[in-house]
Amino acid sequence: MVNRSTSGTSKKHKSHKVLKVLLLIFSLCLMSVGVYACKYYTEARTKINKTFRPNHDKNADIRIKKKQNLSVLILGIDTGEEGRIDRGNSDTMIVATVNPDDKKMQLVSIPRDTAAQICGNKEFKMTKINAAYNIGGAPMAKRTVSELLNVPINYYITLDMKGLEKVVNAVGGIDVDVPFTFTSEATGGQTFNKGMRHLDGGMALAYSRMRHEDPDGDYGRQKRQQQVIKAIIQRAISFNGIQHFSGLLDSISSSMATDISFDNMVGLFNNYRSAADNMSSDSLKGQNAWVQTPDYDFPLSFQIVSNTELQRVSDKLRTGLGLEKTPINNAETKENALNPNFKFDVTYDQNYVIQPLDQ
Repeated sequence: MVNRSTSGTSKKHKSHKVLKVLLLIFSLCLMSVGVYACKYYTEARTKINKTFRPNHDKNADIRIKKKQNLSVLILGIDTGEEGRIDRGNSDTMIVATVNPDDKKMQLVSIPRDTAAQICGNKEFKMTKINAAYNIGGAPMAKRTVSELLNVPINYYITLDMKGLEKVVNAVGGIDVDVPFTFTSEATGGQTFNKGMRHLDGGMALAYSRMRHEDPDGDYGRQKRQQQVIKAIIQRAISFNGIQHFSGLLDSISSSMATDISFDNMVGLFNNYRSAADNMSSDSLKGQNAWVQTPDYDFPLSFQIVSNTELQRVSDKLRTGLGLEKTPINNAETKENALNPNFKFDVTYDQNYVIQPLDQ
């Protein structure tokens, strides 16, 4: 009896030793992974902080912490030189609203040639809306878009077009449904066949840039840009861990500027990602017009947006943010009132004169 008892105790002691060794090995593995992830996370934070431009609206950061509705202005800057995101016009302008409770996100494109008052300028200036970024940077672009559509803009993200290529490659490419077959002559002669296609960064950049071969012109390009952005978001939220998301941010840090801090980006990734499952698209639609402005001796091509269309888009964005609909009353609506003979219901160009308004 004594021998059996001693043998059983010995086996239990050995099994405990084996268990302790396994637990030690497992703990060391977890520590190694943790150290690696922490290192990756810290490096990404350091690089992203270089792109950060402080947001003076303290309420904006509170919105993310409280998981409230928010809006972001996405600016695509085609400077032609990687890393230069402080000059040039914003050829892509998209307002994104995110509602985490309803789990909805909407993207609304603004044509770059839309006539608008440039807000924050010392003197009254009404010109193409994409000039706001060139004149006063992203803060002026935010303020101008906010005034045009009567919606608060909480944050901005600017990305040079080479940065878009990096983003797509960082998420492993994207899948888009090409609406028709075309060859993009102005971007390098790439051919895109109709149907679902997997695009790498270079092809996605050409796909989003093409305009002349599209029967809908710049509006067709806006739709394809939104396709690309949606696909990027859906790929990014599929990442399983924060280290993958940090890696994505790390890869594009040299091509981006934003007033969203790294911690708030992580908060968006963790708490708002479900809204990406339900994304809708729209565009502010105007009419072609040759506009005579005080700045030039010759007319320029503009997009003139009717008061009805401005109100429609404003109502949609405000609803997405959980705000009440309110009538728009700004420089654009006043200019429309000064041009009663302009026909918004026809397709041909009509002269439209922008005049300085009494402020």
